[in-house]
Amino acid sequence: MSAKDGWKTREQMEATERAILAPFAQKSGDSKGRKYREHSHVYRTEFQRDRARIIHSRAFRRLEYKTQVFLNGTGDHLRTRLTHSIEVASISRTIARALALNEDLAEAIALAHDLGHTPFGHSGEEVLAECMRDHGGFEHNRQSLRVVELLENAYPDFPGLNLTFEVREGLQKHERKDGFPSLEAQIANLADEITYYSHDLDDAVDFEILSAAQLAENEVWQRSQQHVLTHYPDAREPELHKLIIRDIIDVQVQDVVTTSAKSISAANARSADEVRKQPAPLIRYSDQLHEVNVALRKFLYANVYYHPRVAEVNRRACEMLKKVFESYVANPRQLGEVATERLEQEGLHRTICDYVAGMTDRYLIEEYGRTTAK
Repeated sequence: MSAKDGWKTREQMEATERAILAPFAQKSGDSKGRKYREHSHVYRTEFQRDRARIIHSRAFRRLEYKTQVFLNGTGDHLRTRLTHSIEVASISRTIARALALNEDLAEAIALAHDLGHTPFGHSGEEVLAECMRDHGGFEHNRQSLRVVELLENAYPDFPGLNLTFEVREGLQKHERKDGFPSLEAQIANLADEITYYSHDLDDAVDFEILSAAQLAENEVWQRSQQHVLTHYPDAREPELHKLIIRDIIDVQVQDVVTTSAKSISAANARSADEVRKQPAPLIRYSDQLHEVNVALRKFLYANVYYHPRVAEVNRRACEMLKKVFESYVANPRQLGEVATERLEQEGLHRTICDYVAGMTDRYLIEEYGRTTAK
């Protein structure tokens, strides 16, 4: 069978990748494979299969009910972990395509990067890390890897999703000690930053916790506002700030594409493996944009993440998380059947950590009510 018969085989798709992708792109046909051996698919590449496994996982579906910044359920249009992950995947594909890299791989890593995130956003992660301080710790990137390697149980022949080495490599993020991952993984990492910089700003404006005066103090916002008003002088809210957010994303993506293209060329990397041996990441911002992004990050912490309307709600939610964790430690029989079966192998605290990290905001609140009911 071939394309002229109405469909393309995996081998033809792999040949297309070799023909159109850059020499330093990670080709699916050159994957280092999976931990557990499987037969190749007839009409899907290895990274396309990974993407599908991630999207169809229960952990991915639960992201719909996990907080990004603003507690899930407090606004119909506010981001959740699920919408955030989809937006990261979209930006990852844009950058990968512009640099002639493997879009399927970049997208798969982006879609999976938050699978291990706790309920209640980064505040929840901090509390769970404290609960696990003397028991191996907790970090959501490591937990995402744990989800796809162990905790998802959709297949009878192996634990986890049995994703390719390249996707699992991309989820390690800060764990690597022997160089850097593929360019596609580096893209997903920066796309994550671009997404939360811009969309946390967007949600904060929608949530009415940032004033025009505060926004005027930030260079990233100010530059894009001036650019938008040059082209749309009559723009007013709420359309104005949406145009500004769009411009911020466009500026960030263009900067990453042009800067990365130069750094890749200067490195003269001729293969994906040569990329991994570089002394520094090749996907990056320009020095100028990096500097203003550092200021933007500080601005978000000072004016959004620690804002009383955000911090107080998160504080109460995290008290619930800690109480639920402690309740399970005191009485592990409250855990679900699947989690209970892992107690002997994984230990009490790690099993509870896996169980709590996988909860949605809604389920944790329900569990708090149940475990504290008299």
